[in-house]
Amino acid sequence: MPRISPVNRNTADSQTADLLGAVEEKMGIVPNIIATMANSAAVAQAYLGFSQSLSAGLLSVRLREQIALVVGETNQCGYCLAAHTALGQGAGLTEPETCDARRAEPKDQKEQAALQFARAIVKERGLVSDADVQQVRDAGYQDGEIAEIVANVALNLFTNYFNHVAGTEIDFPAAPELTAS
Repeated sequence: MPRISPVNRNTADSQTADLLGAVEEKMGIVPNIIATMANSAAVAQAYLGFSQSLSAGLLSVRLREQIALVVGETNQCGYCLAAHTALGQGAGLTEPETCDARRAEPKDQKEQAALQFARAIVKERGLVSDADVQQVRDAGYQDGEIAEIVANVALNLFTNYFNHVAGTEIDFPAAPELTAS
């Protein structure tokens, strides 16, 4: 049960209703996470702005979704796992690839290095080692891409923690259970 209720667009103030309308126009729906963030237009706008900025960055949508999945798995965020499994499939990932991303074990070695680095950032609370940074660099990532991996982890930490606190009701199909790889 939600601890913070989503905002109903029909009863929201005009600024919030416009924001939710723009989300619906772009996505076709207003996910519960954004409707819940909309209790504060500043929070919803901050999330949408951060997400939009990163979508224009160096990392592919595929890798950004994989990062969201490994962060969601590390933080046990059911909402984000469901959402990013669906969004990842929309970005071309197969269901098995979404599971591999959650384990930080994609078949592609470069993707694997990025996901292991992202998971280390979460587990070590950002206090990664020189070896962690060198490993992702050795996989072929440049400083700008490394910065974006960190930023994508931060964005997903925010959504994970927001959902944990809010108790956001999952409005995407459930992510599959992980089995041993």
